[in-house]
Amino acid sequence: MPSGTAVSRRGAGADDDAAVAQIELIGVRKEFGDSRHPVVAVEGADLAIADGELFAILGPSGSGKTTLLRMIAGFEQPTAGTIKLGGRDVTALPPARRDTNTVFQQYALFPHMTVTQNVEYGLRVRGVGKAERRRRATEALEMVRLTGHAARKPAELSGGQQQRVALARALVGRPRVLLLDEPLGALDLKLREQMQVELKAIQREVGITFVIVTHDQDEALTLCDRLVVLNEGRIEQIGAAREVYEHPANRFVADFVGTSNVLDGDSARAVLGRPGTFAIRPERIAVLDPAAPAPAGQRTVTAEVAEVVYAGPITRVAATVTGSDGLPGPVRLTATLLSAEASTALTHGTRVVLAWPDTAVRDLTDLSTESEEDS
Repeated sequence: MPSGTAVSRRGAGADDDAAVAQIELIGVRKEFGDSRHPVVAVEGADLAIADGELFAILGPSGSGKTTLLRMIAGFEQPTAGTIKLGGRDVTALPPARRDTNTVFQQYALFPHMTVTQNVEYGLRVRGVGKAERRRRATEALEMVRLTGHAARKPAELSGGQQQRVALARALVGRPRVLLLDEPLGALDLKLREQMQVELKAIQREVGITFVIVTHDQDEALTLCDRLVVLNEGRIEQIGAAREVYEHPANRFVADFVGTSNVLDGDSARAVLGRPGTFAIRPERIAVLDPAAPAPAGQRTVTAEVAEVVYAGPITRVAATVTGSDGLPGPVRLTATLLSAEASTALTHGTRVVLAWPDTAVRDLTDLSTESEEDS
């Protein structure tokens, strides 16, 4: 199978991505319905995905992410724009003539066939000889660590094992691009987390481009090199997972990717003492005893604990900032603490001091205005 380059796997810049792009979308638009009353699913998408990259398409339900994936696969035709795979214009080509394969949330394994027969099926349809089919199916099952399950039927496998069979079936054809539409959505939380690790390891091993559609922010951040955030068919931000999380492009991204305390209007003046729109990630906020010395160089506000939620390794603390010194209130802020460091004395009504460094505050004022004007 083709290997990804070191540059693309490390998340190259936009210019580098365009130079080695495995997938390019140029001004792609998709409408459904008739011309008099069109419903726009994707609007003006410009996107370059590098060879060998693990890329996520992230967005809420109805954001256009599955439609975007289906256009890359060839199951949907764009209303306007161009789609290129490996530098070749494939906009009008059907799925069978694109060097891609797709894994859907429902794995659609043949229940009467063994694991090996399921993996071989696509090769058999294409007329590949029996010995070559068996050799390539064995290789694919080795990749997904299912060699010992080759003779089993799908009903004898766990959900995670069935997912890996679907992966092997998609990989056995040696596509240059593997498209995965909510591939872990049917799994329970623990198995989903295990399969995230498995997927990342498999992608690293085979070295081909993986594009994963998901609505799960944690899954996108865990899996991908880079991601695109969609909202109502429009691209809100493209970037490395860390960049998108720590430097959201606008209020929508700050709200949707992870959790943020978004402050504007009176809430910004109450907490930060100035107008505008700002975001503070909960894990950047410390919860302190009011009797403790104020940390140097940090902004502090007094608050009252409204709720404490223990969640295993972390504890979430919601606290209410009351207005003081002429500032409006109340405003609720959420802090996320490591449970090992969270005081058991934190209960409803406890007076605390919330503190954070200036670097924790993301100013979205101009960005939020631009986003509203664009929409």
